[in-house]
Amino acid sequence: MKVKSLVAALLFCAAPAAFADAPAKAVPQTPDQWLARMTDMTQNLSAYKDPKVFVPWLNAVSEPSFYTTMGNNMMDPGNWLNFMNSMTHPGAYSNMAAFADPNVYMKWMAAGFDPNFYTALLTQMSDPGKLMRWAMAPLDPKTLQILTNSVNPNVYMKWIMSPLDPRSMQLLTAPLNPSLYMNWLGTTMNPGTYGDTWKGFLNPAALPSLPSLPTIPGFSAPAAWAAPAAAPAATPAGAAPAFNFFDPNAWTQMLQTPAAGLPFALPTLPTAAAPAAPVAPAK
Repeated sequence: MKVKSLVAALLFCAAPAAFADAPAKAVPQTPDQWLARMTDMTQNLSAYKDPKVFVPWLNAVSEPSFYTTMGNNMMDPGNWLNFMNSMTHPGAYSNMAAFADPNVYMKWMAAGFDPNFYTALLTQMSDPGKLMRWAMAPLDPKTLQILTNSVNPNVYMKWIMSPLDPRSMQLLTAPLNPSLYMNWLGTTMNPGTYGDTWKGFLNPAALPSLPSLPTIPGFSAPAAWAAPAAAPAATPAGAAPAFNFFDPNAWTQMLQTPAAGLPFALPTLPTAAAPAAPVAPAK
């Protein structure tokens, strides 16, 4: 019985680490790093595309330091300018369009049948250390910093000078930049924007080739099929060529040669006689 309890405890502790095995450099590890990603419109939806990224995201947003850091960052106008500038980047469209990839839903379906996923979520919510950090959150220096920033003159001076920030100029001039619209158009037309599944969708080289027709043993095509096409009969000398309905040149020459293959001749307009040469008077 003790052995079973020990094995269960080890599995319970190792499940979050076994499930959240995403690369460390690709996934933020601290609440501050997660807050920087969540305010970036080009990658703030990464936690919802992969269950292995969702587990560390849930751990970060359930920490009290995540919200104290967010409160301090909201008092800085530069963070708001970074957030709004990221909305003009074509990566904001790629961030949302990636949900068109079927692999996203296959990952979540596989996580729904993985007990490690549920164990990892339960571990994040039942961590006694996290509960203690929430109880001590009012005494956190970051919480006290929010209160002191409300009476800090430098905070108000940053907001007064924010219109002169280069990031404000970048945000105002972005609609006047033609490359902004071309980049957005190129992003929407790129199949890779919609996930790895659609990268080769419009590439003819990536499309599967049609299989060749099978050959039947002992069967050969008739001689008439394999014989070369007969050359067209030559038109006798002096005879009018046959009229070809699908040849535009034949239509243009029809008025000049009305008997070219037609059962009737088109009427021709009478031509006026040439004027006589003037007679010189006798001397």
